[in-house]
Formats: sequence, C-alpha cells, structure tokens
Amino acid sequence: MKFAIIADIHGNLEALEAVLEDIKIQKCTHLVCLGDIVGYNANPRECLEIIRKMNIPCVKGNHDEYCSTESPLTDFNPYAAQAVTWTRKQLTEEEKKWLRELKYVRMVKNFTIVHATLDAPERWGYVFDRLAAAANFPYQNTAVCFFGHTHVPLAFVRDTVVRGGTYSKFKVEPGKKYFVNVGAVGQPRDNNPKAGYVIYDTVEGTIELRRVEYDIAKAQRKILEAGLPERLAERLAYGK
Repeated sequence: MKFAIIADIHGNLEALEAVLEDIKIQKCTHLVCLGDIVGYNANPRECLEIIRKMNIPCVKGNHDEYCSTESPLTDFNPYAAQAVTWTRKQLTEEEKKWLRELKYVRMVKNFTIVHATLDAPERWGYVFDRLAAAANFPYQNTAVCFFGHTHVPLAFVRDTVVRGGTYSKFKVEPGKKYFVNVGAVGQPRDNNPKAGYVIYDTVEGTIELRRVEYDIAKAQRKILEAGLPERLAERLAYGK
C-alpha cells in the first residue's frame, strides 16, 4: 500500500489540484488528510468539496474548528483571524457541521494521524523541536504517527532518545517510533514555496517527502480578489 498523506490545504485549490495530480503519477493507492482544509486562501468550499467527495480518512485542524464555529479568535494573528472570519461567511451550515464532526485523532491501517499533538490534540500545540515531540510519544500506540499544523516538514524518532530534523526519504526501522510532520499543501513555511506532502509505502517501509510546483500567481490573485490580506498572498511566493 502507498499512502499519500496531505495536510494544511488551507483553501488553496491550485496547490491541492497539483498535489492530487502528483499523487496519481506516483501511483498511490490511498489518501489521508491531516486537517486544516480551510482557512487563509480563497477556495475553502472547493477544497472541502474535493476532500469530502474522496471519502478519505481525515482529522480536524484548528482552522477547520474555528471556521465552523463562532469561537473567539483571540489566539489568532490578525491576518489569520481575518481569513477565518471571511471563510465562515463562505461555508454553508452543512459544510460547517461536517468540519465540526471530524475527530481529533484517528487510526489508519497501522499508523496514527493527528493535526497537532497527541498529548492534547484539542489544544493545538506546536511541535518544532525534540522536547515538544517527546511529549507525544507516550500517547503514540503505533510505530508511525503523521501530523501537520506547523507547515514545516520534520521527522522525530524515538529509540532510546528522541532525535529529529529535516528529511527527504527514510526507512521505518523496527523497534522505533516516528512522529512525522508532512509539511503543507497550501501554505508551506519552510522557505520552499512548493506544495508538500508525504508518501508512506507500507510495503517498502519508507516515508518520502514530495514537493510539487503549482500556479502560485493564480492562487495569489484569488486571495487579493477576495479581499483577504495581501500578506497571505505574498507569503506563498516565499514559503514563509
């Protein structure tokens, strides 16, 4: 089985379509989504429709939660808060209900998926370093867990100690646990503007990070035409 693991689409239709095309080319057999389908970019409904039609395993992201409720946006920066407010107006009540009913954590075959963290998935903590990653391993009941949220692809490994860093492709070794960020489809933040996702080949036992070019200029135009903050359009070109 070859699982394509995608996360943080954030309403970026151009990036999502390019990634789905690459997934076909790579002959992946299954697809999994780690949440944040909506938020930031200009096509939340279109991206949501694509994910729902595929009927794939999906967990809830913080933008999925806040865009489908009227919860206060005190924890969001002004640009993100403006995007959430705009996205709330775009979604139907039925679409919001679907997003609200997503689970925080799921098991898929022999691995785990979560948007943010396993120790407190509803609190939307960020994992950028080994210390933060270490808090998740006691809650991880599978050898591999994939997560998103930070938009930065990093892999953390626990054997006797926790190690971590960037990756391109590596082999899953017996007796170890892996907590792997798959990067972002719709808003990369690792200084690489290409859309990111992961292929997990359960037969070969490999995890590979893929980067895909997409029409950034078109996505930027849509953001500006929607009246969303210019900063959200600018950052796509730099992967920040």
